[in-house]
Amino acid sequence: MTQQITIGKSAVTAVPLGLGANAVGGTNLFPDLEDATGKAIVRAGLDAGINLLDTAFAYGLGHSEELIGQVLKDYERHQVVVASKAAQDISSGEQVLNNTPKFLRQAVDDSLRRLQTDYLDIFYIHFPDQQTPKDEAISALNDLKQAGKVRAVGVSNFNLAQVKEANRDGYVDVVENQYSLLHRDAERDMMPYLQQQQISFVPYFPLASGLLTGKYTADVTFPSADIRHKNPDFQGTRFTTIVKKVAQLQAIATAHTATIAQVVLAWYVQNPQVSVVIPGAKKPAQVTANAQALTVALSATEYQQIDQLFTTV
Repeated sequence: MTQQITIGKSAVTAVPLGLGANAVGGTNLFPDLEDATGKAIVRAGLDAGINLLDTAFAYGLGHSEELIGQVLKDYERHQVVVASKAAQDISSGEQVLNNTPKFLRQAVDDSLRRLQTDYLDIFYIHFPDQQTPKDEAISALNDLKQAGKVRAVGVSNFNLAQVKEANRDGYVDVVENQYSLLHRDAERDMMPYLQQQQISFVPYFPLASGLLTGKYTADVTFPSADIRHKNPDFQGTRFTTIVKKVAQLQAIATAHTATIAQVVLAWYVQNPQVSVVIPGAKKPAQVTANAQALTVALSATEYQQIDQLFTTV
């Protein structure tokens, strides 16, 4: 059985590989998503031993939460770690960021209703707004934690100064930010602070939009309508350099009878700075394959080889 990690100073424990659910009901983010496939993705994760589901109001404006809530009815609720996020206020007809205590309290209640549960294991402020003092926002969530509606309190997409402000009273349990072998800024200042404060770190986009899976070759091009067309990681010499580095992971993957994606995910699982890594998936088979990364035990040498390979990109 995979050893579970503890989220911050909370009582929440989770398997170190979860499921990012933005493609579950996230019809505003991805075209042509089907509800049945979304629910099948969640079931595939839970059935494969993944127990943390990471969703948000922003994924389908609540629809992702609704689909997950439907699936949860077929599982033991206490065995699933449900994380959700909110900050997008659409009450005015436009989408604005809102971290006020009043908004966050309502957002938690709305999330509970959509998920058909009476508590959230983790609740994050999804993005910082420009006006709310972050310690006041977190204090409101801590009140909900004391009331049993939220078991762990988190922030997402906060910079270090904002995290420190939010954690002024020591109430932050977890930070969820972008981090991957290709984007390692968090290692310089964020991770040392989080470790010092016993705050967990959950990276999103760990496979860098598929770049770290080995599925691309250096000669591939993307049409102008494709989001990757404007992504610097997919352009020019940076793109070809990344593709060549990723190809060097094949030898390690072969040695473990694994895929490159599984090896990369195993690196995060073994990274002492990472608590839970949350790759997304658009097909049930992808979730099942991702879960197999938990069986890949990299040697210390292999871990360092991967680390060093992507120190400079």
